[in-house]
Amino acid sequence: MELIDIVDEQGNKTGEIITKPEVHKRGLWHQTVHIWIINSRGEILMQHRSEKMENYPGMWDISVAGHISSGEDSKQGALREIKEEIGIDLSASDLQLLATIKQASVLNNKTYFDNEFSDVYLVKLDLDLDQLHLQEEEVAGLRWVPIKEFKKWVKDQKEDLVPHTEEHKFLLTVI
Repeated sequence: MELIDIVDEQGNKTGEIITKPEVHKRGLWHQTVHIWIINSRGEILMQHRSEKMENYPGMWDISVAGHISSGEDSKQGALREIKEEIGIDLSASDLQLLATIKQASVLNNKTYFDNEFSDVYLVKLDLDLDQLHLQEEEVAGLRWVPIKEFKKWVKDQKEDLVPHTEEHKFLLTVI
């Protein structure tokens, strides 16, 4: 069972460590990482979430995302999530921190409270999608999406795009 460090509403660790399900049941603030991978052709790697996912099953999402486990720092969590979800090893120097975004969401008929500080990273990398090893429990597939098309997805509020509205708008100002 994954353990998560709890933070206060300003993002400071409280010293409390709780299981991931309990964090979301109680709506406690915690830290996550969102990693956007962009290639040299001006495309964003989008993840198609598995139908088994608790939240937003079968929808298109950030290249890689996940919770920072207790005792990890943000970059360690990002590198672990990249390895787990798409099977590649990167180094901390590959990660460019863009921002930390605070977001509160209530999901799944008000049974899942997601209060998080997400460190948003950019990785510039050319990848052959056929060479990646996907974490089947979480990732159904990957697709390179031209930035112009992604902008249209965001503008049109594409029905099967996970709604990271503030993050999407911010990302489009920096890429």
